[in-house]
Amino acid sequence: MEKQEESRECDKGFSCSFMLLKPEEVKLIDLFRILFSSNLEDRKFVDSSSETEESFRYRWLIFISILAQKMLMLTSKPMAWMGSKIEMLLNLLAINNFLVLLRGKTKKPDKDSATFISFIGNMDKRMKLDSKIKPEHGCHYYSALSMMASKASYENRAYIETIVKDHWKMEYLGFFDHWNDYQEKATTQLFFMRDKSENHDTIVVAFRGTEPFDADAWCSDFDLSWYELQGMGKIHGGFMKALGLQKNVGWPMEYKANETRKEPLAYYFVRDKLKALLSESENTKYILTGHSLGGALAILFPSILFLHEEKLLLQRLEGVYTYGQPRVGDEKFGKYMESKLEEHKIHYFRIVYCNDMVPRLPYDDKDLLFKHFGTCVYYNRHYQGKVVAEIPNKNYFSPLSAIPMMINAICELIRSFTICYSKGAEYKEGWFLRVFRIIGLVIPGLSAHSTQDYVNSTRLGSSDVFLPSEETIP
Repeated sequence: MEKQEESRECDKGFSCSFMLLKPEEVKLIDLFRILFSSNLEDRKFVDSSSETEESFRYRWLIFISILAQKMLMLTSKPMAWMGSKIEMLLNLLAINNFLVLLRGKTKKPDKDSATFISFIGNMDKRMKLDSKIKPEHGCHYYSALSMMASKASYENRAYIETIVKDHWKMEYLGFFDHWNDYQEKATTQLFFMRDKSENHDTIVVAFRGTEPFDADAWCSDFDLSWYELQGMGKIHGGFMKALGLQKNVGWPMEYKANETRKEPLAYYFVRDKLKALLSESENTKYILTGHSLGGALAILFPSILFLHEEKLLLQRLEGVYTYGQPRVGDEKFGKYMESKLEEHKIHYFRIVYCNDMVPRLPYDDKDLLFKHFGTCVYYNRHYQGKVVAEIPNKNYFSPLSAIPMMINAICELIRSFTICYSKGAEYKEGWFLRVFRIIGLVIPGLSAHSTQDYVNSTRLGSSDVFLPSEETIP
């Protein structure tokens, strides 16, 4: 009990209200106790400032969260190995034709080369920007550019550098790994690039999302820990840790040195690098973007800028564009962010494609209290977009929505064979994505999270949804 109290005091150094899950400390018998007891002494792996008794459903969600993290921690190496082998096989098939494979004279893919494509990248191999969407189109242009940058963030350094320089004709400013104090390893990745012409100078910071075989990223997603920062509200703990929350310290203005860190923390590195880049010209601005987990990190970054009152960075932040982003905080946090974003005139567009399951998690209900905020641009399966106050079927596991979602998944599978004829060759879908869409028949909403549908939405959807005068449609 003394150890638990000591941990609470440390966390209270930056948050007086919190719920911290510690799956690394759980034992099997302890895990099941949470379902039958709300006594804090029976839950040493759940450190909470609250002394109130929680509902059974809330304890069940904590049970699922810790169990999922524990399983991911135990299987992280096999998952990484399997993911590596699958990616190697996909790239082997891509660079060798069938006859070459039969003869055994195959070219071996180099996973660090500019031609090696990730698991997610194999679903959508498009590299070029849509030439019809130009910088003068404002937010629509930045949305299309941001989605392509978010897609590229899943690739290796050489691929990103090549696509930025050779295909997009922009300036590549580096790809970086960042430390997670709680997982004690580098789990967060992002890259910088610069889109510069005579009329604009914009830096793009793209955070990588969750890779299918990255157990560490999945742990961040499943971690239902939260911290309440004074005056801001409750924020998803797993995402804060990935962004650079300093263990037992919180969010001090300055970076606290730590001998165990092998890489810098994401927030502090990005903040300092942006300050250096923005100081070169008073006309330079920047945007933040990301898909999935990357989107969560992109919108949480300015929340810490607000906390630290970083005036220069807030003045130069042109906008935040996220795709398939999960919920990141409670209603109080959402209202705080909307107020601050409006005060600093920062655009925030949260793009959601159809039945994508990720934006519908974690739950928005009386137990978890997570809420979305900002301008939500929702696209249906026809890539028709509109601004909505709330997406349909806001919580994923809804029995009433199961059949409509399955019907929609069937229609998306059929569309994968016809879209190249109706929209053009650049929208053609490969066999790998079609396999993913077949899986989506069993797990509706899974294939809707693919980058393919988000790229299509930014290209085929109307630009009117990004106009300032657009009214929210209930």
